[in-house]
Amino acid sequence: MSNFETYLTSRMTGDDSHTLAAYKKNGGYATLERALKEMQPADVTEAVKASGLRGRGGAGFPTGLKWTFMPDPAKDPRKRYLAINADESEPGTCKDRVIMDEDPHGLLEGILLACYAMKCEASYIYVRGEYRHQYDRTAAAIVEAREAGLIGKNILGSGFDCEIHMHKGAGAYICGEETGMMESLEGKRGHPRPKPPFPAGFGLWGQPTTVNNVETIFNVPFIVDKGAEWYRTMGSESSPGNFLVGISGNVNKPGVYEAPLGTNAKELLEADHFAGGVPEGRKLKAWFTGGSSTGMMSADTIDVAMDHDSVKAAGTMLGTAAMIILDDSQCVVRAMQIIARFYDHESCGQCSQCREGCQWLHQIFKRIEDGQGRDGDIDLLTSIGNGMAPGKTICALADAAAIPAHMMVKHFRAELEEHIRDGGCKINKTGKYAPQSAPEPAEAQA
Repeated sequence: MSNFETYLTSRMTGDDSHTLAAYKKNGGYATLERALKEMQPADVTEAVKASGLRGRGGAGFPTGLKWTFMPDPAKDPRKRYLAINADESEPGTCKDRVIMDEDPHGLLEGILLACYAMKCEASYIYVRGEYRHQYDRTAAAIVEAREAGLIGKNILGSGFDCEIHMHKGAGAYICGEETGMMESLEGKRGHPRPKPPFPAGFGLWGQPTTVNNVETIFNVPFIVDKGAEWYRTMGSESSPGNFLVGISGNVNKPGVYEAPLGTNAKELLEADHFAGGVPEGRKLKAWFTGGSSTGMMSADTIDVAMDHDSVKAAGTMLGTAAMIILDDSQCVVRAMQIIARFYDHESCGQCSQCREGCQWLHQIFKRIEDGQGRDGDIDLLTSIGNGMAPGKTICALADAAAIPAHMMVKHFRAELEEHIRDGGCKINKTGKYAPQSAPEPAEAQA
């Protein structure tokens, strides 16, 4: 193993790591108890702010600063809520699933500390509909914590009241957008809301609300326990701490790994204690830095530090830090067609740029892959993408569809041109993907 401190996954050992008994054995809820006795709410917020913790849901916004956007309760007596975004639907992303599976009490302690800091009376965890097992694990942890006096009225005799509720989504990617998620929590169709007003002023049921990602909140107990200075000893200056990186695709050891922010992507791909490289005999062809919406990068960009600023300087985004790896047996045009189909399917249709643009992107990539590409299609992709983003719609789904299209043209224009010129994919002329190394049919072998 590598020589950094793996604090995020330190408790994820044993078949009972998800239980209250195992969590308490490892010091669980001691940080909450100390904070309720010895710290004021503002002290918790200040610790998180000083740590430099940035959101792990994709945007990378400073978490402590986000908490300060909540109005002063002395001036605004409305109820206040914390919404936890566990609608992990970005293609390639599976880090929050591991947390809810292996250490749900760590998430609950982080929620309680955040609610104490922002003086929220309740938190709502919005879980991706497909995460049935993770929903059940976290719901069981809530029951255990409530029976132990850790959730509800007068927590640990401190006078602090806080409820935690769960809500199961129904498989809509759009509900991963914070205002679409709130609409769904309120029992409405998951359509994102125009901003302003922002959630801190008008969130759930019109009350002040902060929305945080699962992994973001999971970091809070460690920061409050060990301090901001400790946290800043890991990661980079602008992106402190560790992160969970999910690595999938054509790698020897796909999985979720913990590493300091700023770890080189090449190391994450090739090191034995991480993904272990691409399969033998293959070469890296393309990769995504943080889920499908960050777009495909060419192989020669893999030598980059995985932190917000370094990845941005390389021309993309850290996103959810979900690295998707494609080797040279893959057709990147087909991969892009699948991505475009996903965003076409998941657009809520509220904005015309997104509704029409996603459909057109999918149709054009499909015809190029199917061998029906036309002269001018590549420039048309760029034109459509420019009409969709950035910032031209209520939410960022149009951006999430347009960015991969732009990245495809930027890094793989030659392959698009080849598909149009040669009438389809060289990997398989039928238009259906088949690896170059696929075994011959039994008849041919005979």
